[in-house]
Amino acid sequence: MSRVAIVGGGWAGIAAAVKLADAGHNITVFEMAPQLGGRARSVAGQDPAWPHDNGQHILIGAYRDSLALMQRLGAEPCEALARLPLALPYPGEPGLRLPPGSPLVSFTRGVLAHHGWPLSARLGLLNAAAGWLARGFRCDAALSVADLCAGLAAAVKRDLVEPLCIAALNTPAPKASAQVFLRVLKDALFSGAGGADLLLPRRPLSDLLAGPAATWLGPRLRLGYRVQEIAPGWRVDGESFDGVVLACTSTEAARLTADLAPDWSATASALGFEPIITVYLNSPGSRLPAPMLALRDGPDAPAQFVFDQGQLGGAPGRFAFVVSGAAPWVARGGCAEAVQAQARRELHWATPPVIDRMLTEKRATFACTPGLVRPPHRIAPGLFAAGDYVLGPYPATLEGAVRAGLAAAQGIGTGANGAASGSPTKTP
Repeated sequence: MSRVAIVGGGWAGIAAAVKLADAGHNITVFEMAPQLGGRARSVAGQDPAWPHDNGQHILIGAYRDSLALMQRLGAEPCEALARLPLALPYPGEPGLRLPPGSPLVSFTRGVLAHHGWPLSARLGLLNAAAGWLARGFRCDAALSVADLCAGLAAAVKRDLVEPLCIAALNTPAPKASAQVFLRVLKDALFSGAGGADLLLPRRPLSDLLAGPAATWLGPRLRLGYRVQEIAPGWRVDGESFDGVVLACTSTEAARLTADLAPDWSATASALGFEPIITVYLNSPGSRLPAPMLALRDGPDAPAQFVFDQGQLGGAPGRFAFVVSGAAPWVARGGCAEAVQAQARRELHWATPPVIDRMLTEKRATFACTPGLVRPPHRIAPGLFAAGDYVLGPYPATLEGAVRAGLAAAQGIGTGANGAASGSPTKTP
């Protein structure tokens, strides 16, 4: 049995810790924050019964490793998450809806039944999807999502491609990697029945994984501890371990590896970021037509999605408006008033919506751009990185983080060599 340090207690760190502990390793988790969860956590408000989430996270049915990890820690997905067939309704419009069944049949039926698009637009989307399928959902790594979908009808791009892209990659379609977008589509739409289902949290984010993980880890967890140095051997602030998993942010990982692996550190440091803003509005007595609605953003309309927290087991009359790819609004100092005005224009309210809270995550995800160079998970023998930013097919999602944690634990546990230290690889 070896001693392993996990630096960071987000979803990647939790996944690595559970896998290593289940394999019999003696683990210690260092987390600088006072709680686990990383960017997927709850934030206390005035009423302790109704905390705010640091962003409205969504899982999908294809996130099998995330769902398995939740179940392993006792957070039953069927109870903690509301499962809904994929639907993108807009205010006053049904939008695209996929019926249950075989993925190919379901997607075809859903597109053909969407009479909000001209028949030519529907057939054009199905023809493009058939081409993506025939090519194994791969394309030139230099293509953007806008390039990939240039031939689609404007309504399809506006109502499907752009909202899916910003939701999954948190990067606007003209700047987003088409290859990563295709991988998300492949797993969501063509990985099996239910893969595209939306899984919306019925509980505060911290209850999905962070809380159960803290109980499960017990004395193996050190909260409020920022690691200052990792030295060869492997010594974490002078304490000896047989291996280390860096499951902290890319910025922290770059700091800790600046002397150990300067090339790897430089690659991690070079990543750009995209922010997400979540604006919470309160409107007692109000209710949306569905738990989630898509919105059309624009110069005076920041939000792309709104969630009715009351329908999802949260605070009644609270609505979470999500602004992804929010760099322009961060530069303007926020968008709470603009979201409030957008909400009043586009939705019907029983009582006038008032601003409750705005939460800004300035480094919510890495900017998922074409040809992006991401650092490999192996840094050196016995030193592995885990996070949604490391080399892999996924954007910065919960599933990407969990899979990175599992891969790092596998590397520690087997002594796998992986890619050479300091040899970053382009996103496939």
